[in-house]
Amino acid sequence: MSVQSNVTAVEEPTIQGNNHALLSVRDLHVWFELRRWGLANAGYVRAVDGVNFDLAYGEAIAVVGESGCGKSSLMKTILGLYQPTKGEVLFEGKNISKLDAQGMRWYRSHVGYVQQDPYGALPPFMSVQRIMEEPLKIGGMSDPHQRAQRIRKVFEEVKLYPIEDFLPKFPHMLSGGQQQRVVIARAMIREPKVIVADEPVSMLDASVRVEILKLLRGLQASHNLSFIYITHDLSTVKYFSERIFVMYAGNLVEKANVRLLLNNAYHPYTCALLAATSDPDARNALTFKEVPPGEPPSLVKPPEGCRFHPRCPKFIADLCNIKEPPEFEPEPGHLVSCWLYQ
Repeated sequence: MSVQSNVTAVEEPTIQGNNHALLSVRDLHVWFELRRWGLANAGYVRAVDGVNFDLAYGEAIAVVGESGCGKSSLMKTILGLYQPTKGEVLFEGKNISKLDAQGMRWYRSHVGYVQQDPYGALPPFMSVQRIMEEPLKIGGMSDPHQRAQRIRKVFEEVKLYPIEDFLPKFPHMLSGGQQQRVVIARAMIREPKVIVADEPVSMLDASVRVEILKLLRGLQASHNLSFIYITHDLSTVKYFSERIFVMYAGNLVEKANVRLLLNNAYHPYTCALLAATSDPDARNALTFKEVPPGEPPSLVKPPEGCRFHPRCPKFIADLCNIKEPPEFEPEPGHLVSCWLYQ
């Protein structure tokens, strides 16, 4: 019996619709209720407020934005940890919020998760071997020999060897880079089709970041994996993603492939993110970057119209502050939600 047949032991639910994309997000809203003194409704935090995109087989996309823009809420909804307030997340045509417990086990066997903080993501009381065996046992692989084979194969792919040296260790005995490789190995252990990577290199030394990104890129190519790369750092997405989605205050404001967006950004917020990207040129070390004034808006009471308009240097009176912009396409394959391009 092959290893793969044991890993995907959960029965696949019935297909509820046709969809050529691996994963689709349709008009997704995720709102969190606020309560005053634990009783009266005090409004909603509109963390995700009308997001649409498709993820193809073998594609890597990056969701970029500053802290508090809704990236993590979007990610956790895709992982099935949050329920949508409105809209749906489709995986191979199946609405994941409609799946029963067995269906969710099937879904989670196809979705891996790489956390931001590798040390916090690994249980400190478990050895590396036990950490790796746990998802295999949950997936129905009862043969210890097959589990050992699968762990060995994944550790070779993430370049953790000699394997026998790592298995008996506990997370605190590993370096930050080694911990993150264990987290990646755990995400790969059940042979997923898509991996959600939440700031996978932000907690690592600069010397290790490129190695981890190259490792993830290699896994994507060898397994035809799809990736959703959550980050606030535009300087890393060009090494990893095919398309970039820029998120602001719960909305996706610009979508394009990497080359188009980095070379010719349209939305004023995207331009501000690019201007704030770290510059390795030492001659610019003392140069102050121009950034939009003010703070991101409250997601409890977001501004009317375009949510970036209170900070926008190209604000159009009686339009940007009144009506929310739809998506325009100033060039083929480049979508932007901004009234400047109507």
